[in-house]
Amino acid sequence: MSERSAHILDEVRTYHQDVRDTQAFVPGVTEIWPSGAVLDEEDRAALVEAALDLRIAAGKSSRKFESAFARRMQRRKAHLTNSGSSANLLALTALTSPQLEDRRLTPGDEVITVAAGFPTTVNPILQNGLVPVFVDIELNTYNTTVDRVEKAIGPRTRAIMIAHALGNPFEVAEVAQLAEEHGLLLIEDTCDAVGTTYKGRLAGTFGDLTTVSFYPAHHLTMGEGGCVLTSNLSLARIVESLRDWGRDCWCEPGESDTCLKRFDFQMGTLPAGYDHKYIFSHVGYNLKATDLQAALGLTQLSKLDAFCTARRRNWRRLREGLEDVPWLLLPEPTPGSDPSWFGFVITVDPEAPFQRAELVHFLESRKIGTRRLFAGNLTRHPAYADRAFRVSGELTNSDTVTEHTFWVGVYPGLTEEMIDYVIASITAFVGSHR
Repeated sequence: MSERSAHILDEVRTYHQDVRDTQAFVPGVTEIWPSGAVLDEEDRAALVEAALDLRIAAGKSSRKFESAFARRMQRRKAHLTNSGSSANLLALTALTSPQLEDRRLTPGDEVITVAAGFPTTVNPILQNGLVPVFVDIELNTYNTTVDRVEKAIGPRTRAIMIAHALGNPFEVAEVAQLAEEHGLLLIEDTCDAVGTTYKGRLAGTFGDLTTVSFYPAHHLTMGEGGCVLTSNLSLARIVESLRDWGRDCWCEPGESDTCLKRFDFQMGTLPAGYDHKYIFSHVGYNLKATDLQAALGLTQLSKLDAFCTARRRNWRRLREGLEDVPWLLLPEPTPGSDPSWFGFVITVDPEAPFQRAELVHFLESRKIGTRRLFAGNLTRHPAYADRAFRVSGELTNSDTVTEHTFWVGVYPGLTEEMIDYVIASITAFVGSHR
């Protein structure tokens, strides 16, 4: 780094301190967001440093982040993408690759998933001509169970793709064992659960593939961005090809002839010696991230432990503070887990003398942000009205979530004072209806 660049970055850090919000929390005036990014002067300096170097495409920061994040997530390979949604698309599409031969998913095959989730866990199934099989959840953990997944397996079931709900893991060890017994492929959507453990093992280490999001709401942020991780090198190579236009070549952008036989290939019906940089083995996309995003991801990654600690602390404070409030079903961690929580989910008892909407409107009027448990029951949305899917069992609890459930924030930007105000507000509202 030049002396001039170092001076600019020092000024950027000073600028960050000058413009950061230092106003005191004012109950009912200050916004309490349900989620958000926590950014410091090193994050701002990292973005500016990448900009000074004009690292506008994927480059050294992207490779460095992929290596560091793979180690952190205990996977052999990580591939950055432009969003968590793209990561899900790549992970599922990888399972349709002809290179998987008889394990390849083909149109009409079924993929088991959860009805009460986020659309981009399900949409890649449909986008690849496959059939989602929806299962229900438990209301205390907001995850499905291995029993439900097992009952959903049919003659055409080939894979399972499930998200860990709000940082709380599903019974992923048991589901992974079930998948192995039945010859099914497993994708863990870990977008909300970075740092979560189940039976002493990191979420994201059980499946054939796992996905992560770096949207500002998540545990780490790049602004936008995502990642696909795996320890299966064949799957990793397929993901890379699909992400990078579908090309067969593995040279980094700006590089040529890494394999030392760039003009020695013959594939398909192409002429012998066709330039390997322009041979395509998949119908792919361009879903890469940039070095600007990766530079931010690297500084965020150094703070992951502190972020996870804060999320757990805020969740416990809410859980303890609301323990004795009637008519509210409070969340429970999946037995054997230590969740790195994404949010604090609440279901209003259908027999309560108030409705979820009334409590939500009260909280919002006090500047306390709320969110739904994503889509509720996805099968009730217009987007899926004319789509082929199968439902295994009843979706009773997914319907309950649609009608009665919401969540509030636990992200690291919230202070104890803010959490206590959320507790006091919920307690006061419920108390006024006794």
